[in-house]
Amino acid sequence: MHKSDREQGIAKTALALMTECDVPATPENFELFYAYVSGETPAIAQVMGGLIASRAAFTPEALLDLRLRCLSSARAARAMDSFGSGINEVIGAVLGKLEAAGKQTTDYQNALTAASGALGGDRSTDDLRALVGGLIAATREMEHRTKSLEGELQKSSAQVRELRSKLDNVRKESLTDPLTGIANRKAFDGAVRQAAEHTEGEAVTLLLCDIDNFKKFNDSWGHQTGDQVLRLVANCLAENVKGRDTAARYGGEEFAVLLRGTGLSAATMVADQIRETVESKKLVKKSTGDVLGTITISIGVAQFAPGEAVEAVIRRADSCLYGAKSHGRNLVVNQNDPRIAALETSAA
Repeated sequence: MHKSDREQGIAKTALALMTECDVPATPENFELFYAYVSGETPAIAQVMGGLIASRAAFTPEALLDLRLRCLSSARAARAMDSFGSGINEVIGAVLGKLEAAGKQTTDYQNALTAASGALGGDRSTDDLRALVGGLIAATREMEHRTKSLEGELQKSSAQVRELRSKLDNVRKESLTDPLTGIANRKAFDGAVRQAAEHTEGEAVTLLLCDIDNFKKFNDSWGHQTGDQVLRLVANCLAENVKGRDTAARYGGEEFAVLLRGTGLSAATMVADQIRETVESKKLVKKSTGDVLGTITISIGVAQFAPGEAVEAVIRRADSCLYGAKSHGRNLVVNQNDPRIAALETSAA
């Protein structure tokens, strides 16, 4: 079977499966189902296979989670393999050139040794002239080969720099949420682990943010407008962080901000600034220009204690976020807020 025939067959099967699973035929969803049918991405095959076998619903949240978890990492893996092959090819070519240069250097040294031996004893003028002429020719040839090798090595060096640059871009892409352009969950997990290891002598605070009533908004105006909301909130987060701070999409409509060198009080002020920035934005539907209203977010704030486990801080920030939601939304609640104590007492 030709490659194009196989690809067409995969595409038809993917579209049929999307219809069977009641999944909207968007480019993003098609890429996901195409990857599943092709079987080239084990992570997608395993997760989606389980969902299909159990007849689970492919909700927008589930589809988004699959794209974030599986497709971006698969693209990065393919790119890493490609760049790895490219670098191996360049290294192989350089080693071949160096080996050839080594043989040429040996030949030149042998020529010099032979000439040195030939200089002994009585030699006619013609013999000496021929000997010197041969040495000059060998030296010029060696100079030419050296310059040629230098040029080839410079070219190889440029190729390696280009590959490294592309590799850096892939690494950055693998740590970036494709929809919002801010850090993704993988990048956030790395940043929070690193921060937790260096909390001694430095205040580190975590913000967990959730868009209020996002599902209702998404269902009312459609997923494209919902994506616009996610980008708007991400931009507001990015506007209010600096330096070593990390703003990330935590999952679905949840976001997280890691503030280094910022204590609980100052972090609560930053959180409220973010909340006010989001609320001040007017959401406009691009296709019609209609003003859809404002978006609000709720934020929970918790500070790391020295040596505290990451999971414990996340749970505390999540409890604060729940407190903000429970008290009317569009609020910032930190771990010292008396409303948290009231919630814990009622829960007990």
